[in-house]
Amino acid sequence: MTSQDDSGASRQRSSSRRDFVTAATAVAAAGAAVPASAQAQPVTNVRHSNPPGMNRPTGYSQVVEVNGPHRLVFVAGQTGVDANNKPAQGFRAQITQAYANIRAALASVGGSMDNVVRLTTYVTDIEQNADIYRDVRAATFNKATLPASTLVQVVRLADPAYLVEIDAIAILPPRA
Repeated sequence: MTSQDDSGASRQRSSSRRDFVTAATAVAAAGAAVPASAQAQPVTNVRHSNPPGMNRPTGYSQVVEVNGPHRLVFVAGQTGVDANNKPAQGFRAQITQAYANIRAALASVGGSMDNVVRLTTYVTDIEQNADIYRDVRAATFNKATLPASTLVQVVRLADPAYLVEIDAIAILPPRA
């Protein structure tokens, strides 16, 4: 037997569902009325790669390139490991290797560090390594075109030997 409260809750759930369906239908109808120029463009060309000179990851791509009016290049988080998956020793060596990995990833699609527009850097000890991070970043990038950057301290990275991980986004001219 259903109590009055349960019946009321059931009516409220049905009403909420009806409201949701009505709202979804209105959104779909509004989308149909959007001019053709504002509707979704054809799917762009997306290419996934693991360039030579970088370690071969399991379960993800090191580089994803989206070719459209411009090419967006997303570089997976790079740590201070070489192509043989051997970590460099010390923070300065690891961040230098991480940037070398990003440089190799971008070169594989015809880009350079000058094309980087966004960086996110994860470090395990910001107090001890922030100055080194800033020195190496300043030596890596053109001061006139520094990318937007975020520096975050994390408790730990995927491997306890990793002290830094950097992901990057770059914009390049479209492929011919």
